[in-house]
Amino acid sequence: MRLDVLSIFPEYLAPLELSLIGRAREKGLLELTVHDLRDWTHDRHRTVDDTPYGGGAGMVMKPEPWGEALDAVLGASGALADAADAADHPAADAAGRPVLIVPSPAGEVFTQQTARELAGREHLVFACGRYEGIDQRVVDWASERMDVRPMSIGDYVLNGGEVAVLAMVEAIARLLPGVIGNPESLDEESHEDGLLEYPVFTKPSVWRGHEVPAVLLSGDHGKVARWRRDQRLRRTAETRPDLLAALPPESLDDRDRAVLDGARVERDGPDLAQ
Repeated sequence: MRLDVLSIFPEYLAPLELSLIGRAREKGLLELTVHDLRDWTHDRHRTVDDTPYGGGAGMVMKPEPWGEALDAVLGASGALADAADAADHPAADAAGRPVLIVPSPAGEVFTQQTARELAGREHLVFACGRYEGIDQRVVDWASERMDVRPMSIGDYVLNGGEVAVLAMVEAIARLLPGVIGNPESLDEESHEDGLLEYPVFTKPSVWRGHEVPAVLLSGDHGKVARWRRDQRLRRTAETRPDLLAALPPESLDDRDRAVLDGARVERDGPDLAQ
């Protein structure tokens, strides 16, 4: 997979050189390049913003640097040439079409399912906006050549897109084959199947008077699996009941339903209407 990140603060993305993502880059599992948007400016002040048409507070990022930056990034990957072919062949493989991700509080919410979807694409470009945002014409122009996805990581506003990009790149890259040492560790993580992850414990078995649940020390793999399933159901019901509505009914057995009913009573109290 190829990832390009465009920012006026490329040093903000330095954490992408660390830990699992950094090792994945070293191994060649991930081609990730961070670009300084100011490299595509042509005045001595390296200006990337100007006042908004129509008035109002703040500044807007100019289209010229963004246009040249995207030309360079897409040209280097061959995507500009491919765009003409895609126009003539609309049934072309969508996985090969670049995706432009624009962090924005007005975008679709980025979820684990979004991360899985994007992990299957070949080329992702992240546009880190600042100030009041990027001139809309950049997005409109890019939409003719790429799949454009404005993305939000939550219902709040940040100073720029860099923090959101760090989160999204890590969520996507860790799903690529070879990035996580044991891929089975991904299977029961929070949000993978609509449930939150169960609590985890390690040695010692007693710490400051708190004991590890006895079932985890029993050696009975069936009981451990059932306990973990119950904990996932209870934690989801208590913390994120909104996620339960999206679960397919056929994914729950009678034990699951009993656990959820018990968690609901603990959370909301008994249903006096019954």
